[in-house]
Amino acid sequence: MVRVSETAAAPARRGRRLRVAAAGAVLCAVVGYVVMQYVTGEPAPRCTVVSDHGDGASYELSAEQAENAATVAAVGTRRGMPERAVTIALATALQESGLHNIRHGDRDSLGLFQQRPSQGWGSERQIMDPVHAAGLFYARLEGVPGYSRLPLTVAAQRVQRSGFPQAYAKHEPDAALLAAALTGRAPAALSCSGRPDPASADGAGPARVRAALARDFGADVAPAEGRTLRVPVTGATAAASAAPDGSTAPGGWEVAHWAVAQASALHISRVSYAGREWQAGDTGGSGDTGGTGESGDAEEFGDAGDFGDSGGGWRKTEIGAGDSGPDSASPRSRTSRTSRTSPKSLGSLGSLGSLDEVRIVTGQ
Repeated sequence: MVRVSETAAAPARRGRRLRVAAAGAVLCAVVGYVVMQYVTGEPAPRCTVVSDHGDGASYELSAEQAENAATVAAVGTRRGMPERAVTIALATALQESGLHNIRHGDRDSLGLFQQRPSQGWGSERQIMDPVHAAGLFYARLEGVPGYSRLPLTVAAQRVQRSGFPQAYAKHEPDAALLAAALTGRAPAALSCSGRPDPASADGAGPARVRAALARDFGADVAPAEGRTLRVPVTGATAAASAAPDGSTAPGGWEVAHWAVAQASALHISRVSYAGREWQAGDTGGSGDTGGTGESGDAEEFGDAGDFGDSGGGWRKTEIGAGDSGPDSASPRSRTSRTSRTSPKSLGSLGSLGSLDEVRIVTGQ
C-alpha cells in the first residue's frame, strides 16, 4: 500500500481550506442579498441609463459601478477629453474590473483599470484612488495619435497592453450609453432607485458632497453652504461650459447625473436641473417619498425606477429660475406627472427651470 507523506498531503489540505473559504464568502454574499431583499424589504440600489436615440437601448448597473463610472467621466471632462475618450475609458474599466475598485488582479494589477505599480502606474495607494487612476489612463490615451478615430479595442490596447485586447469591444455599446449620460450630452438619461448605503451614513451631509465635487471636478466647483447645494454651471453640457482659456467646466446634466450616481454613497435625496427632478427612494405605490419625510405623494411621482420614455425617473417640475428659497427643490405641490417625452427632447426644457445651477439636497 502506498502511503502519502504529510508533506505531499499539505497542499491538498490547503487547497480544500481555500475552497471552503471561497464557498463561505459566496454564501455570506448570498445571505446578505437575501436579507436586503426579503427581510428589510429594501432592494439594493440599482442604476439604469437609457439611450437618447429613442431606440430602447438601456444598461443597468449597481450603485457602486455608477459611482465609479461618474468619477471616471468627471475626470475626463475636467481634463477637456471628448466623449469618445470617456467611452474608451469606461469600456476599459468594464472589461478590466467590471467598474469595481478591486484590490487584486493578475500579478500586481489593481483598481478600476487593473494598473500595475511595477509598470509605472503609480503606488498601490494612488492606483486605488479612482481619480488618479482615471487621470493617468486619460494622460496615456492622449499620447496615442488619433485615438478618437481608432477602433475602441485598438485605442484601449495601446494604453493597457492587455493579453486579451479584443475583449474591450463587447463593452462599447454600454460604455457609449454611460458616456452620453455622464458627459451630459444625453439629458435626464440616468437614474438610480433604492435606498442609500447604510455603511456610508457616517459623515454624510453637504460637506461630504462638496468634498466629492471638488475631488472629481476640481476645486473651482464650489457650491454655497447649506443643505441644498447649488452648483453653478454655465451650460447644459461640458462643451457649452468651456472656458475661454481652454479649461472645461462641468455641464449641468453632467453634474446632475454625477449626483444621482453618487446618491447612495453620499446620501443625496434629491437632484434638480432644467425643470427636472430626481428623488431617491421614489418607489411609487409604497407611499414613500424618499428624502422628504413626507407621505402620500407616491401617486404624484410614480416609480423612479420605471423609465418608460420619460427620461429615467426625472420628473417635470414647475420651479422657475427665480425660485431660490431653501425649500425650493421640494417636490410637494411643485412636481407633476411627467409627460412621456424622450431624453433627447429634454434639452429644450430650460424654460421650466434654471440652467444656471444644479440643486443637490442631502438626506442629512
